Amino acid sequence: MSETISPAPSAAPPDAEPSNRVVEALWLLVPYVVSVVLAFVVGGLIILALGQDPVAAFESVLTTSFNTRFGTVETLHKWVPILLCAYAFAIPLATGKFNIGSEGQLLVGATGGVALGILWSDLPMVILLPCVLVAGALAGALWAGIAAFLMVKFNVNEILSTVVLNFISFQVIDYVASQVWPDRGAGHPATTPVGDGALLPGIGDTPPFHSGVLLTLVLVVVIAVFMRRTATGFEMRAVGANLRAAQVHGIKTSRLAGAGLVVGGAVAGLAGSIEVAGVHGKMLEGMQSNFLILGIIVGLMARGSMLALPVVAFGIAVLEVGAGSMQRTAQVPVEMVLIIEALILLFLLLSDIVRTKLRGR
Repeated sequence: MSETISPAPSAAPPDAEPSNRVVEALWLLVPYVVSVVLAFVVGGLIILALGQDPVAAFESVLTTSFNTRFGTVETLHKWVPILLCAYAFAIPLATGKFNIGSEGQLLVGATGGVALGILWSDLPMVILLPCVLVAGALAGALWAGIAAFLMVKFNVNEILSTVVLNFISFQVIDYVASQVWPDRGAGHPATTPVGDGALLPGIGDTPPFHSGVLLTLVLVVVIAVFMRRTATGFEMRAVGANLRAAQVHGIKTSRLAGAGLVVGGAVAGLAGSIEVAGVHGKMLEGMQSNFLILGIIVGLMARGSMLALPVVAFGIAVLEVGAGSMQRTAQVPVEMVLIIEALILLFLLLSDIVRTKLRGR
């Protein structure tokens, strides 16, 4: 069999490879910068049209997370569920599947965590806390596993099944909070508090941030290594990149896609148990906030990069925490932040079209 001999590496200029890396880095970084700037410009014009001061509004949004320790802690606590829901979306996306069920998986994970936190409330922290966190992850994986089973066995579209499961989870959390372990004095559907041993320890001065932040940082490294350095992670990315080629090379694409959904569900379920153990101390209706849509936005902004997800999620958390301050100080509705986030994503998607045309030239 004849072989094609490629040119010797020494034929290229010594600085060619570093130069190419710099160019590629700029191709990746510049669209983010331009998209953020354009989104704030358009957002500023909208605020002006509302008769308010955009400078004061943006100052509140961008500085609230760093002016006080309370703002910093609030940002870290918001960052955790946003990032984990982003992973719940991005991991299945690596296999070409769309998990729109992180909201329901988070709620079911919170249900699993709060159940053990209440039933086993007398156990010491060293036993109870890991059980609560693991129960949340397993409950989320089980909930996503329903959609994965329907997809693999009956070819049911995962978008449809995960959305339907979201609505079912709303009824589950309402039943548990109103009928099983209700807190009658809460004024809204909520469970009784979990035992002290189920609460994540605080770190730092008052107010402390819960140790789930450090757990999430560890998870960031684990997921990055799994997706980039393991055979399974490579196969999952291969399925998403080229389904036909993966099938030709003998990769079990349907099982990997189902596994991606299950892993994503486990991460979202962990987010739910962390919210119970670190933020609320119980489960309550509405605790999912808008983490689903924010996780999808972050996942799309990161463009499949597991290392970019934490950075993008932190930026979104800063905007979310600053939204309330913006409304108080500049009388601009908090929905303006969501508009800016959507504009950033829109401009990023448009930048892909521009970049493709420029590279073609």
